[in-house]
Amino acid sequence: MEKDLNEIFQAKIDREEKIEPKDWMPDAYRKTLIRQISQHAHSEIVGMLPEGNWITRAPTLRRKVALMAKVQDEAGHGLYLYSACETLGIDRDTLFEQLHSGKAKYSSIFNYPTLSWADIGSIGWLVDGAAIMNQVPLCRCSYGPYARAMVRVCKEESFHQRQGFEILLNLSKGSDEQKAMLQESVNRWWWPAMMMFGPSDVDSPNTQQSMQWKIKRFTNDELRQKFVDVCYEQAKVLKVTLPDPDIKWNEERGHYDFGVIDWSEFWNVVKGNGPCNKERVAARKTAWDEGAWVREAAVAHANKRAARKNKKVA
Repeated sequence: MEKDLNEIFQAKIDREEKIEPKDWMPDAYRKTLIRQISQHAHSEIVGMLPEGNWITRAPTLRRKVALMAKVQDEAGHGLYLYSACETLGIDRDTLFEQLHSGKAKYSSIFNYPTLSWADIGSIGWLVDGAAIMNQVPLCRCSYGPYARAMVRVCKEESFHQRQGFEILLNLSKGSDEQKAMLQESVNRWWWPAMMMFGPSDVDSPNTQQSMQWKIKRFTNDELRQKFVDVCYEQAKVLKVTLPDPDIKWNEERGHYDFGVIDWSEFWNVVKGNGPCNKERVAARKTAWDEGAWVREAAVAHANKRAARKNKKVA
């Protein structure tokens, strides 16, 4: 019977039909989605921290307002994704507990510090650019709630990427100091952004199964290659040099070749030893603890309204 259900399930996916919360699904499919969607949600929430660090120091009122709006968008993305994850049978308190305990991961990129205003631009151009490359295919994910959440997320991320590129473009037309700040920032963010797509396909244990289930539509290395091809051309507009001397056009492949990624750095950050790992998790724990009264007040208000409604019905 289990075999028949698996075959029916896979056939439905092969027909490009969406899997919905009440549909039968293999336990492994459910667990994979919970892991991926929760990691994605955590990344949106933790990702507010490095940029929020610059809201009070943005150079103009326009930049301040735009950055505040972006950080607010990231909070909304986290809300969409936590809601999608809950449809798989896990409650939000458990998801936060997993984040705070270190059991659940988030994107390694957010464990790096924002040291200059140019970093806000680099995050928009490179980090959000990599996110878009990875997330647009998720709009066609086989799991309905995740796919639908990603449609709005991707629309907003496209604005974030353009916002970051505009910041860097203005710096590229500025003083020598601003140009130097731009190049220094890109030097620091390029390789961590390249790692955002995850381990090389040969070292990624989940990729092939996720591709079969159509949770993912492209492998990590395919997405990384598309990212390099796009960014190399955009770097010419910004008049910056990507910090990889091995990047060069390969006529036979029709793509840019690029250098070897230092995966030891990636795994070191994933294991909690990055520049800001402890700081990021501590900030989230503090926010959770200090926000307890808000959650309690919201529950009390909801209970009070429910009691009034029940009294009127009676």
